[in-house]
Parts: sequence; structure tokens; C-alpha cells
Amino acid sequence: MKNICVYCGSNPGRQEAYSSAARALAKSLVDRNLGLVYGGASVGIMGLIADTVLQLGGRAVGVIPEALVRKEVAHKSLTELHVTQSMHERKTLMAELSDGFIAMPGGIGTLEEIFEIWTWAQLGIHAKPCGLLNAAGYFDALTTFLDHAVAEQFVKPPHRAILIVEQTPDVLLDRFASYQAPTVQKWVGKAET
Repeated sequence: MKNICVYCGSNPGRQEAYSSAARALAKSLVDRNLGLVYGGASVGIMGLIADTVLQLGGRAVGVIPEALVRKEVAHKSLTELHVTQSMHERKTLMAELSDGFIAMPGGIGTLEEIFEIWTWAQLGIHAKPCGLLNAAGYFDALTTFLDHAVAEQFVKPPHRAILIVEQTPDVLLDRFASYQAPTVQKWVGKAET
């Protein structure tokens, strides 16, 4: 692995634990010589993780759509900054540049990004690890719901297992390092309805 994509909030959130988790993840990435790929903003958890990676001597690559550059939220001191025409192009490029995907606490955009890339893994479009850094239990209710989706037979257990959930960056990245994509197909025979 060379680069890890981190999806996270453009706000700092209510708890200091989210910022602490961002700093800890940045340190873990730099310690493992893993570059950061992220949404390219200078604000919120996004800006904090990029700033910390850079302060520690690591690589931070941002991917941001032109519309957000015009709103003056683009980080100006990154190792690389890619400007795209659309959100779709942004997510595609982030996926191409990354060898694994982590969601930290964030809002609707963060959830949409991790769900899309997880879906791509389920469909066999990529075989890269996906995970949640569950800082301060932020994702507890979501993981309970996802387990409910398995129990209700809308998600297969091997597909649920693709989304690794850990409390600390080092444990999450250790699991990424040993990740093996499941061989279970989304559909067997006729498509599920």
C-alpha cells in the first residue's frame, strides 16, 4: 500500500476526540510511510489531518472540485492538489490514487463516499480495504444498523465484513495490511431483488 484515502468532515464536530483521532491517524500514516489522499479542503477534520500529515513530514494529496476551490476552501500547501470538474470525477480520482479507504467522523458526504466505495468493493470493482475509524463511538449506531441489515438478509455477512470497524488507527491499518477481499459474489444465479 502506498496511499490511504480518508473521508472525513469539513467541520470539526462537537467532540475534541474527533480531532485527536485525526491527529493519531495522520501520525500512523506517516509512521507507515503511507500517503494521505483526501478531499483537498483546508477546513474541519479534513484540514486538520492534512496539516498534521504535512507537519510530520508526510505526503498529503488533495482532490477537490472546482466549485469548492471557488469557495476558497482548498488547502494551499499540499504535496499535490488535483482540481476536478465534478464531484463524480473527484471520487473516481480519489479511488484511483488510493490503496485503501477510511471514513472518520463526518456528515452526509463522508457517509456517501464510504458507502459508494464499499459498494464498489462488494461488486468486485476493486479489492481494496474499506474501514471506519470509530472515534468516540461515532459510528456505533451505524454499525448496529448494518448488522441489522445482515440479519434481515439484505447484506451478506462476507460483504458486511468488507467494512472494517476499529477504534484506533494502528489496529485499523494493521487489518488493512492483512486484508483479503472476499470471493463471494453479490449475485448467485438470478439477481437479488
